[in-house]
Amino acid sequence: MKQQILIIGAGFGGLWSALSAVRLADLHERNDVEVTVLAPVAELRVRPRFYEPAVHQMKAPLGELFDAVGVKFIKGAADSIDVDARRVGYTDAQGVQASLAYDRLVLATGSNLWRPNLPGVADFAFDVDQIEEASRLERHLKGLRDQPESVARNTVVVCGGGFTGIETATEMPTRLRAVLGADAQVNVIIVDRGVQVGAALGENIRPVIEQATEALGVKWQVNSSVVSVDADGVILADGQRIEARTVIWTVGVRASSLTEQIPAQRDVFGRLHVDRNLKVIGQDHIYATGDTAYAATDDEGNYALMTCQHAISLGRSAGNNVAADLLGVEPIPYRQIKYVTCLDLGAWGAVYTEGWDRQVKFVRDEGKQIKTQINTVWIYPPAADRAAALAAADPLIPVVA
Repeated sequence: MKQQILIIGAGFGGLWSALSAVRLADLHERNDVEVTVLAPVAELRVRPRFYEPAVHQMKAPLGELFDAVGVKFIKGAADSIDVDARRVGYTDAQGVQASLAYDRLVLATGSNLWRPNLPGVADFAFDVDQIEEASRLERHLKGLRDQPESVARNTVVVCGGGFTGIETATEMPTRLRAVLGADAQVNVIIVDRGVQVGAALGENIRPVIEQATEALGVKWQVNSSVVSVDADGVILADGQRIEARTVIWTVGVRASSLTEQIPAQRDVFGRLHVDRNLKVIGQDHIYATGDTAYAATDDEGNYALMTCQHAISLGRSAGNNVAADLLGVEPIPYRQIKYVTCLDLGAWGAVYTEGWDRQVKFVRDEGKQIKTQINTVWIYPPAADRAAALAAADPLIPVVA
């Protein structure tokens, strides 16, 4: 009987875990290990692009790729993990409850936007966290043309001035004018708790964000927070009201709730503490990767962020090391020393930085060219060619050179 590696999730972490596990078994000419991916759909949803229009196109099918490399795919949504019995319970495509046994488990179920229990947020705020929610926002924006002209109709409030908030806000002037007309007087406002523009991203990148948002007409309401949302706007903590028919929530991310079913330490975002091989500390048969793993990237005190840049590398490492565990070969400790960011700034361009202190290297058109390459090539899965796909899953390949 084959030993079973079960990977829950088909996002960046899950996809690359599967390819890397197959790669190592292939290198050792072992056919006694089966790699299975359990996920609701066999597709990679390109979440980093969900602030853009045509969001329904931002997914890549994985069925042919899985077939080409010999990964078994099971369509279903995991809902329980029995650590002692080494079984995962799931609901299949027909709504039937079933379970799968594993010898080793890789948890790659990602993260979700966390919405606070504030009045109106659940009912009236949009987001760009999942493809369905981003599509709902897109339909809403297109529907604005059918509403009577008003300040509220022409105003978008983005709650949160982090990476997602800035990319979403700087895209909005173009998207609004595409619907309302090139000469429409549009208002885009970022409400952020930081005391300065772009405070969450650091001092080095802040002047670029200020320049871009000012040029685009995007305003900042800093040192502030939203306390309630309704159909026609928001109320801030100081009592100020902003009239807006479109409110987009981008604040707060939490790891998949499945992490709570594994007896282990978690960080403030719900991520499982893992060792350098990405095995969950205190668990002999479970690995975590992507947004479910609290993993050190280097020896300098830096930890992986909840981004696709880290999830790709984490996936390659988790897949390699979970297979190494079963095959009895040496693992390759996870390391991801180089960190870069490329922040899209709408029609203004983009900014590319290097290092944890975000030293600015390229801006405007040069930055935009890099961002376009990242968004349209770099983060997409490899072609359904066994040799090429497995070669790309080598954990020693740097995600960014």
